[in-house]
Amino acid sequence: MVSTVTRANDSTHRAVPGLGYDGVVKVSAGGYYGTGVLLSDGQAVLTAAHLFDPGVTSASVTFETTAGSETLTASRVTLHPDYDPVNGNHDLALVWLDQSAPVTAERYGLYRSPDEIGQVLTLVGYGTPGTGANGTIDSYSGESLRLMAFNTFDAGIETLDARFGRILTWDPATGTQLIADFDDGTARRDALGQLLDLDHLGIGVNEGLISPGDSGGPAFVDGRVAGIASYTASINTWLTQPDVDNQVNSSFGEIASWQRVSHYQQWIDLSLRANYTDAPSNATEVSPMVQEGDSGTSHAYFLLEFNGTRSGPEAWLSVDYATRDGTAVAGQDYLPVSETLVLYPGEDQAVIAVEVIGDTIPEEAETFYLDVFNPVGADFGAGVTQLSATRIIVDDDWWG
Repeated sequence: MVSTVTRANDSTHRAVPGLGYDGVVKVSAGGYYGTGVLLSDGQAVLTAAHLFDPGVTSASVTFETTAGSETLTASRVTLHPDYDPVNGNHDLALVWLDQSAPVTAERYGLYRSPDEIGQVLTLVGYGTPGTGANGTIDSYSGESLRLMAFNTFDAGIETLDARFGRILTWDPATGTQLIADFDDGTARRDALGQLLDLDHLGIGVNEGLISPGDSGGPAFVDGRVAGIASYTASINTWLTQPDVDNQVNSSFGEIASWQRVSHYQQWIDLSLRANYTDAPSNATEVSPMVQEGDSGTSHAYFLLEFNGTRSGPEAWLSVDYATRDGTAVAGQDYLPVSETLVLYPGEDQAVIAVEVIGDTIPEEAETFYLDVFNPVGADFGAGVTQLSATRIIVDDDWWG
């Protein structure tokens, strides 16, 4: 990624290891490649469905972290069941890793609030480099660069469709996509300002737009995944021609679309829960202890149960949760996580997974905690604001 205001060799655009984007990965499948993002439990990468031609059900995923480059296989891919390649709708896929992701790769939670419009987003990906003035460099043959830039979510796709549905060559689904334009600081190239009267001249030299190879890449808001890169477009009318060169090449005056993660959080969450290995299905199966393992990570499970009455059959219930050190240390013995768990209609319980780090160093048993707080749609009981549970990491390396 990214087509940017300045050239890709500008160090301000390089998402080098250690900056917090090491969970943004290169996804290769069927002779093509795109970008993806590692989700919070370390077992799946969220990306774009259009990376996978019909019949392609596997991929390789390359991580660039402070520990170096590592490519993992993924022998299973799940496309969104309503994926519509003709119109770019529901363009999401989950890539299931055959082994745990590198401990040094960040995991990311979902941005769940539908207040993305007007927010600054961070784009990160492996797309073909280029500049807003000239578009992508079609002849580029160098290494795949993980780049970053910024932009602003200007509107939902339905706003564009309501104004220009008759001339659009695709039929976007209402509420499912977020759009942004590539500004150069002038009103002439402010595409959505001219087309939709959403005047915004950009954020200066840090602005950027997705380019080929960024498909599936994340748009972060407040460090969480708010969008998944899907496509770019150039929209001109006989009165308005914001695109600097009238070509779809990620240049100034074009727009881009991201699949709106807040709209798809139920599909993502339920897919993850359905793929946990040996997760408890009731309270009697919950173990307070988890074996450490010798390498990679394994999951410690917590089971959240709801025993109250919903306000209505379609009501969502949610809680926030976060891990906390006991004698175990985050980043050394387990991977910290801070996320929101939603109980969807028909659900009265759900599993929370925390990754425990394996090694071959003999250690005493260690503990860590999961705190659950901020219930929405229900409560914990009179005067109770937080629930906590403990897990014991049992070392398997003692001998002699």
